[in-house]
Amino acid sequence: MNIQLRCVSPSDASDLLSIYAPYVTDSAVSFELLLPSVEDFAQRIEHYSQRFPWIVAENESGILGYAYAYAYRERKAYQWCVETSVYLAPEAKGKGIGKLLYDRLFEILIELNITRAYAVITLPNPASVQFHAKMGFLSFATYQKVGHKFNAWHDVHWMEKELQYPLLPSDPIAFADWLKTASV
Repeated sequence: MNIQLRCVSPSDASDLLSIYAPYVTDSAVSFELLLPSVEDFAQRIEHYSQRFPWIVAENESGILGYAYAYAYRERKAYQWCVETSVYLAPEAKGKGIGKLLYDRLFEILIELNITRAYAVITLPNPASVQFHAKMGFLSFATYQKVGHKFNAWHDVHWMEKELQYPLLPSDPIAFADWLKTASV
């Protein structure tokens, strides 16, 4: 399987949404209650990818999965931290594609001067907890009954990964600015 990684484009919204849809409609993995429209998802990509990377993995048959980062918190003191997510098509699971996506995402985040990544996982989801642990994330908190979906309360597990730890961090670089001089 020849896997290519590239930056997401708003024109990928329909393909990404078809991967994301079951996570919204059939599970509590995502706490979104309503599936966004293709237009809304395209706007989300356009907005968030100005500041943070969104990348896709694809082969000759199409997009297999995507990963992205977004702000951990909005206050300025948190600017070096991000939350990360990875979503895979069913046929892409268990083939190392999530690892490829995250490895590249972390490389880019380090170049953007990001120091720490967080994963937020709805429980139970042992596969995601195990995947993030293999990627170097450490568990540090579980919020009990914090989200309500499908007539049930769900716990959310937090994991963290240190990407780099400079004593005096440089200002983060916006992904759109980084793209002008780098290649994904």
